[in-house]
Amino acid sequence: MDLNFVEFMREIGVHFSVNRMLNFDCYKNRLEQGLTFFEFGYMLLQSYDFLHLYRTLGCKLQLGGSDQWSNILGGYELIRKLEQGQSYGMTFKLLATASGTKMGKTEKGAIWLDKEKTTPYEMYQYLRNVDDRDVEKFLSLLTFIPLKEIDELTNVEGSQINKAKERLALEVTSMIHGKEEAEKALRASRALFADGSDESNVPSTIVDKKLIEEGIGILDLMRTVGLIKSNSEGRRLIEQGGISIDGEKVEDLGKTISLDDFNDGKILIRKGKKIYHQVKI
Repeated sequence: MDLNFVEFMREIGVHFSVNRMLNFDCYKNRLEQGLTFFEFGYMLLQSYDFLHLYRTLGCKLQLGGSDQWSNILGGYELIRKLEQGQSYGMTFKLLATASGTKMGKTEKGAIWLDKEKTTPYEMYQYLRNVDDRDVEKFLSLLTFIPLKEIDELTNVEGSQINKAKERLALEVTSMIHGKEEAEKALRASRALFADGSDESNVPSTIVDKKLIEEGIGILDLMRTVGLIKSNSEGRRLIEQGGISIDGEKVEDLGKTISLDDFNDGKILIRKGKKIYHQVKI
């Protein structure tokens, strides 16, 4: 059916009880904070999605995070009532950090599988720097390392946990981007944070020399090489002291990068504490 609102509510909406919907945790927990009609009606759309997949593709199983339970159950009920069909749903515990933050695409600083959105190096660095409290859980859930070995890696004190973090980052990055990319990220990380002697494995971008000869603003340069998505993001980072060039913190929002800033045809920009990008001409 076309998603005409009135027809949709007549065919789909009549099968949902408001009283029952309000008993689901996803709504209970939001009532005091304020719940929009769009958020309340989202369950109907998600449930209809399961029904549509059942009708058009014969889909009988829907998987999702535990926060999707009510949506999956709604689809299950629609299939049973409208098609007299059998369907199934399965949910998984949400992956969250020790601070309680959900690791998902809607969260700030999300890690994407697509290397165009999150490079292998950025993924490696993210996992290499997870909270100490998350290491054992992430190794258990995200890798195929035997549990006994995980216990040996994590049952340590102080800085020794860094070995487990490095293993976590290497294993997950290898599974997603391949062993070669993961080992490249490992070498880059070790070099930069050990003595800074080797920057050859850091993500890099070659820019037109004419662009540098004419002078380019730091914000424009960072946006050009993909370090920031917008000037506002760049301004915020600079104001917070989060951008450095070859070890020197950038404090001027209007800083212009010229040939004089390049050493041996390159500069190294650091974003935050752990993200590096090399610019070459």
